[in-house]
Amino acid sequence: MPTPKWCLVTGSSRGIGAAIARKLADDGFAIVLHARSNRQACEELAAELGSRGTPTRILMFDVSDRETAAGILQADMAEHGAYYGIVCNAGITRDTPFPAMEGNQWDAVLRTDLDSFYNVLSPCIMPMIQNRKGGRIITISSISGVVGNRGQVNYSAAKAGIIGATKALALELAKRNITVNCIAPGIIETDMTSNLPLDELRKMVPLRRLGTADDIAAAASFLMSDGAAYITRQVINVNGGMA
Repeated sequence: MPTPKWCLVTGSSRGIGAAIARKLADDGFAIVLHARSNRQACEELAAELGSRGTPTRILMFDVSDRETAAGILQADMAEHGAYYGIVCNAGITRDTPFPAMEGNQWDAVLRTDLDSFYNVLSPCIMPMIQNRKGGRIITISSISGVVGNRGQVNYSAAKAGIIGATKALALELAKRNITVNCIAPGIIETDMTSNLPLDELRKMVPLRRLGTADDIAAAASFLMSDGAAYITRQVINVNGGMA
């Protein structure tokens, strides 16, 4: 039986991250789940995936904490080897109009949503390269990072930064057969959007429905697959036609 390829999915205790973890498990990957604090949700998902025969383990750390993230990731790879795939999904919002935005609202979003690109990927890249088996990196941006959104200057800045970083890293890693792509979701029904006027937002979507976490997971599944071997440096917009 072939050795499974391990995929790390950050922010996978719920929502989009959990849906991606489930889909990649369906595709035959072994899954490294991650959360900042909700270990119970990760354990429940690990049990679900394990009951279907998927090898699974859990890492707990704050993606905005550079030293802790590096230490935990390095220790995990030292014991289990380099990851084949990484999905950088963990993120937060702190929405408010820019004139009223506090410095801590700006800092929290930039440190969690943008700095985590470095904090998670930096410890992982050289092991992937040295493994000489190629790999897949998927980042999660947002329609807010593509077109901007009022009340989300901090979030839009972070998610636009993710797009730029993704495109640059894709160029650096292409000769190593490691693809780096970005998914930019539109309005997705998750816990993060539960307090928004969803009926009004639905009218803004040409397909006249909100997205689901499974819509994003399907795109991640393709980008992680062998069929996407010649796709890198791309931003895949999954937004029902909004942009």
